[in-house]
Amino acid sequence: MPGTKGRGGTKIEEKGLGTLYVRNITPAALGNWSDGEIVRAITSGINKDGEALFPMMPYLDYKNLAEEDAHAIVAYLRTLPPISNEVPKKQLDFPLNLIVRALPEPYKQKPRPTPSDTVAYDKYLTTAASCHFCHTQMDNRGQPLPGMDFAGGNELGFTNGTVVRSANITPEYDTGIGAWDKAYFVGLFKEYADSTNSHIPVAKDGENTVMPWTMYAGMTEEDLGAIYSYLRTVKPVKNAVEKHPKTNGER
Repeated sequence: MPGTKGRGGTKIEEKGLGTLYVRNITPAALGNWSDGEIVRAITSGINKDGEALFPMMPYLDYKNLAEEDAHAIVAYLRTLPPISNEVPKKQLDFPLNLIVRALPEPYKQKPRPTPSDTVAYDKYLTTAASCHFCHTQMDNRGQPLPGMDFAGGNELGFTNGTVVRSANITPEYDTGIGAWDKAYFVGLFKEYADSTNSHIPVAKDGENTVMPWTMYAGMTEEDLGAIYSYLRTVKPVKNAVEKHPKTNGER
């Protein structure tokens, strides 16, 4: 929604998980955080107070970020309009509340792969975009299900009863994106590059999605193509994911 970027507050509740809230990441909430504390939260999963974050914040992927990219994220967050929004703390169910404490690891700085190293660069961009995190089913400990990498079906449940499932983006032909060519893949994102398409209402009985199309639309065609190229190398997994629930809302 316009004017709410970064304000957080979305509530996610699920049996066996507990209750989570998307955090406020505008300067109103992060103004007293140092750059290093924000980098630590992004890459190691530890907040300013030394508490372990739930990996809904995909630090298990972002721990692979190059130092300059981690600092670029911090610089961008500093530019967001400050929005005051007090967000409740998470309440995790047992034993997940204990498991989460063991997940964070120290961030190890590493160089950014060069575009000429296409294998490493394509994988790096796919990891930085957190494709694996959203498009892989997790067990009740927040760990990827073996053999289901990028095969979709990861559920996000919301308090209004809506459940959204991520798509299969492996190169499997029937249930994944095996039939897509690079131009089609890139075009799906670039459709939203125009500012007039950044906020599109969903028609009644239309499909809703949490896929951040408008955010990834700002990537270059070359980088989107690199993600496509990497996804063509992953193991094809036949996994038909149910269509996203149909709601009235925003796409």
